[in-house]
Amino acid sequence: MIEPRERCAWAGADRPNPDPLMVAYHDDEWGRPVTDDTELFERLALESFQAGLSWSTILRKRAAFREAFDGFEPAAVAAFDAADRARLMGDAGIVRNAAKIDATIGNGAALLDTAAEAGSFAAYLAGHVPPPPRRLPPTARAGDIPATTPASDALSADLRRRGFRFVGSTIVYAFMQSVGLVDDHLPACFRYSGAP
Repeated sequence: MIEPRERCAWAGADRPNPDPLMVAYHDDEWGRPVTDDTELFERLALESFQAGLSWSTILRKRAAFREAFDGFEPAAVAAFDAADRARLMGDAGIVRNAAKIDATIGNGAALLDTAAEAGSFAAYLAGHVPPPPRRLPPTARAGDIPATTPASDALSADLRRRGFRFVGSTIVYAFMQSVGLVDDHLPACFRYSGAP
């Protein structure tokens, strides 16, 4: 049973048959700051796999993604070889896209290099998008939420310079929203005030 509360419309809680995974993701994860490098890597990978698909599709496959990618432990994924690529391409539980699989493996190595330089991937991100997260103004509406920002443009460019792939500005901004680098909950949403 989904608790009746005002939420961002994209969560779909007010639809006749709401997706409980979408509602839980909205309520418990989206926009909350993440500082664990493994979780950051998972979120970046899932945003990359989501490109061209619905987020609900990715959420339904999330457990399979975690199993297939060794819990998104960056060092484990960075060490994947041709046999792992073949295994992933044969796994019907995930999105079987060779370019996105290869990018995720390469991104594991790029994340390790970036974390080694900055102390952690979280520290690297905080250096590009310093806390606290930007919140929408009290007058904001759904149409005011951008798809990209100058910050996502700059972060995307730097990630690409560091060897990351599938990190265009739109994907990076969605990642920023997901991990709480920005807080795009709308004013009418119960999470706008930072409520638990």
